[in-house]
Amino acid sequence: MPTTQKIAIVGSGLGGAAAATLLQKAGFHVDIYEQAPAFSRIGAGIHMGPNIMKIFRRMGIEQQLSDMGSHPDFWFSRDGATGDYLSRIALGEFSLKEYGAAYITVHRGDLHALQMSTLAPGSVHFSKCLTTLEERENGVRLNFADGTHADADIVIGADGINSRIREELLGHEKPLYSGWVAHRALIPSEVLTKYDVEFENCVKWWSEDRHMMVYHTTGKRDEYYYVTGVPHAAWDFEGNWVDSSRDEMYEAFAGYHPTVQALIESTETVTKWPLLNRNPLPLWSRGRLVLLGDACHPMKPHMAQGAGMAIEDAAMLTRCLQETGLSDYRTAFQLYEANRKERASRVQAVSNANTWLRTQEDPAWVYGYDLYGQELKSGVAA
Repeated sequence: MPTTQKIAIVGSGLGGAAAATLLQKAGFHVDIYEQAPAFSRIGAGIHMGPNIMKIFRRMGIEQQLSDMGSHPDFWFSRDGATGDYLSRIALGEFSLKEYGAAYITVHRGDLHALQMSTLAPGSVHFSKCLTTLEERENGVRLNFADGTHADADIVIGADGINSRIREELLGHEKPLYSGWVAHRALIPSEVLTKYDVEFENCVKWWSEDRHMMVYHTTGKRDEYYYVTGVPHAAWDFEGNWVDSSRDEMYEAFAGYHPTVQALIESTETVTKWPLLNRNPLPLWSRGRLVLLGDACHPMKPHMAQGAGMAIEDAAMLTRCLQETGLSDYRTAFQLYEANRKERASRVQAVSNANTWLRTQEDPAWVYGYDLYGQELKSGVAA
């Protein structure tokens, strides 16, 4: 009879890595299984709000992340054609004072590398593509494409929108294409110095059916990143993304403000990604399997809170397992869903609607949230 209770996490993205660190710090034995062959600096920009920085504080990386990231004083929303301000949402010092932590933008790869550095040596296993799961009376066996296997008491599915763990719970179902694509490009800031234009630290340019979000990804502000949301009738390409072009960007943002035109003119390479979605899940766990992040509640990226919700999930799941102990994982999973579903579903709905901060509003319900200050609700149905 094994004496050590083990947790397996499938997927070492931002949510999976956060869960692993928090659970290891709480004293649990955790192994992470990642299908990629190695860590790499993938992705581009990402926002981390004060609600998430407070979790990084518990992980011991808040200051390091704060030092590497850019700290916008405002989230600006502007009319795409005229440049008129639609909203000016205070961040910067206001965020520190009102919400209890900083608001930063950073390169996703730099954040991920920092998170990975906090994991117990030897606990991340690369090139582990999960093929099947076998739930047994005393645990779960994970079988991988390379012929190896691993055993655990519970399995956390942090494996994204195409989650293999989700399939195990609910059967195979392709994600839904939202009808929108995102263009992504990273521009060296020095390229922009030739323009007599103020390139603001965090600004979203809006029109009726599309937008462009732009911000710096480093504390030095030497990288300027944009990501768009643009209608596209059907995702008719192979793979997760395809190359786009400057010409396509000019066409997509014809009539937009000269500042946006300058960004397009300065674009060397740009990619195009489908924005995928899923319907709300009827369950978040079953037996010894539980989901978090995009495996559970994927959303369009329009609130810049998708990764944040995965990290909040990780922190709440850790709290619940600490509350019950690993032997009573069923109660822990009930507590976890009871304390996450309402908030994650609300963020998912607002993000999908793409209305967040377009007009002057109070974002305190998102940014002021302190996961560790919440009293746990009972997971038992009335």
